[in-house]
Amino acid sequence: MPPTAQKAPVTLSESAARRIGIMLEKEDRPDLKLRVAVSGGGCSGFQYGFSFDDQVNDDDTVIEDKGVTVLIDSMSLLYLIGSEIDFVEDLVGASFQVNNPNAASSCGCGSSFSI
Repeated sequence: MPPTAQKAPVTLSESAARRIGIMLEKEDRPDLKLRVAVSGGGCSGFQYGFSFDDQVNDDDTVIEDKGVTVLIDSMSLLYLIGSEIDFVEDLVGASFQVNNPNAASSCGCGSSFSI
């Protein structure tokens, strides 16, 4: 019996994948991956962090989506399961935002949330 495909615990929108690809092209470092983390702070209790990393840690979940590799540490993954990372451009500016079904509330800018 062939293995069944499992849905990734976190996904990327087309807009986010495209923007990450552009950013990685500018860095000219094909070994870099997007690291997404959750930490205490922000105006709602927790905040999202985005960075590029060339190291995969033992507790990282590695997600391949739309040609982009995303790294999420095990503690952050608990808060992010089922989320979609999006890139939004509007009159206020451009930013990555997380559509997180686990968040009870979030701040106006979308960079922090509460459970």
